[in-house]
Amino acid sequence: MSVDIRLNKVDRVYRPGDTVSGVVVVTSKGGMSHNGIKLTVDGEVTLQLSAKSVGLFEAFYNSLKPIKLVDYRIDVRKAGKVPDGVTEFAFEFKLEPLKDESLFETYHGVFVNVQYVLQVDIPRSLLSKNLQKRLEFIVEVPTAEARSETPVEFTITPEQLSNVKQTAVDKIPKFKIVGVLDNATCLINQPCTGHLVIEEADSEIRSIELQLVRVETCGCADGFAKEATEIQNIQIADGNVARGISIPLYMVFPRLFTCPTTAARTFKVEFELNLVIMLTDGHLISENFPIKLMRV
Repeated sequence: MSVDIRLNKVDRVYRPGDTVSGVVVVTSKGGMSHNGIKLTVDGEVTLQLSAKSVGLFEAFYNSLKPIKLVDYRIDVRKAGKVPDGVTEFAFEFKLEPLKDESLFETYHGVFVNVQYVLQVDIPRSLLSKNLQKRLEFIVEVPTAEARSETPVEFTITPEQLSNVKQTAVDKIPKFKIVGVLDNATCLINQPCTGHLVIEEADSEIRSIELQLVRVETCGCADGFAKEATEIQNIQIADGNVARGISIPLYMVFPRLFTCPTTAARTFKVEFELNLVIMLTDGHLISENFPIKLMRV
């Protein structure tokens, strides 16, 4: 005996206001009795503090309760018997938030998680095992505001490094790196692009990498805990690259681990790009670019 959930969309992707429909599939050998087939639809934001923030913000524990976004209880079938073989029970509901709440896009982060889950429960008699099945579906939420074109030009030299004292600049190998990030406001389903040129570098270059970083903020009136963690790291050049050649920057945003830039009452999810140039002598040059992700 087994139970499964099948949705009408293979990719399981829905938007606010869509009708979510599907079937609960029960496979039984010889038939079985049950006390009803119940479907639960849960959508919630779960917030978590990092280990280093726990001691600072004990007050947060009262505020970091899960935020309920969707809550449906559907009776798919009343108590009865399922015949031998495979039986399908249809269900549908409209994807709408609870009163005074709004839907956020599905997002699997480190300290912030937004998930939407279907769960079917088939309680049975005392001596029989209850059946249960969970299935996550994906919610995409378009960004309300219009996208703006904001290219970012950058020039990196020893004098512009923020963590180097002016008196120590002469001890750093000379270099000059210029480039452009095509747009700091990126569509989440399209790649982030740009280019850079190594105009001058006294030291040999070992590697050039592009990092995507999530910046998650959890908090309340008592304070906020902000954490930055790496999502992915892409090597865009290996070895001592030629000077004066345009090197393309290209990064695809991973699904589920990114979402449109979000600012809610008790949490924020933002994103940044780090351009990292590693030199063979051990020096590391890094430039940070805050970016905004949107969905249309």
